[in-house]
Amino acid sequence: MSTSRTALVIGASRGLGLGLVHRLHEDGWNVIATLRDPQQAGALGDLAGVRIEQLEMNDTAQLDRLQQRLQGEIFDLVFVNAGVMGPLPQDLEAVSRGDIGDLFMTNAVAPIRVARRLVGQVREGSGVLAFMSSILGSVTIPDGSDLCLYKASKAALNSMINSFVVEQQRPDLCVLAMHPGWVKTDMGGENAEIDVLTSTRGMLEQVKAQSGNGGLRFINYLGENLTW
Repeated sequence: MSTSRTALVIGASRGLGLGLVHRLHEDGWNVIATLRDPQQAGALGDLAGVRIEQLEMNDTAQLDRLQQRLQGEIFDLVFVNAGVMGPLPQDLEAVSRGDIGDLFMTNAVAPIRVARRLVGQVREGSGVLAFMSSILGSVTIPDGSDLCLYKASKAALNSMINSFVVEQQRPDLCVLAMHPGWVKTDMGGENAEIDVLTSTRGMLEQVKAQSGNGGLRFINYLGENLTW
């Protein structure tokens, strides 16, 4: 990568997205970060030099406006982090059609809509396009049955990423479906195995290690290959 690197983090108001922005900022990257309401930037707004853009990822008009505002930018990293857990408890008999639609739109469809609009601005030869996936999205992993809907949405994301990569016909493009580990966030809970610093530091290391390696990989924050 060049010495002047630019990253776009989609969904950076808290948790892993905010942590990624911190690690990138510490590492000297130029960072653009999105959140739903720039007026509620919180800790993100305290990072000098980080450019904040508004985006509700499920809103197609907002996606189009973001694409227009970012015209001309070249990204060494686009990291689509935004996602939701979905309704709790994940009771198949009680869940509403609306909740299911919101979950799959946010976790599986909208990330690909983002990628389609911005993939042409990922730096040729060395740029990385990363999606926040989960090991729970692996159909071979029996864990997390109490989160069956979330698991299904991440499996759908992985499938959509695969289709997206085939659609692009761009062998140079490095695409990562990343499992951040079980992290102490609002989503991961207090009993999780690692903290945000450990996870985001590892993910940034993997982004830099994978730069220049075209193709699609499903890996965790330690760089270990995962089973689809």
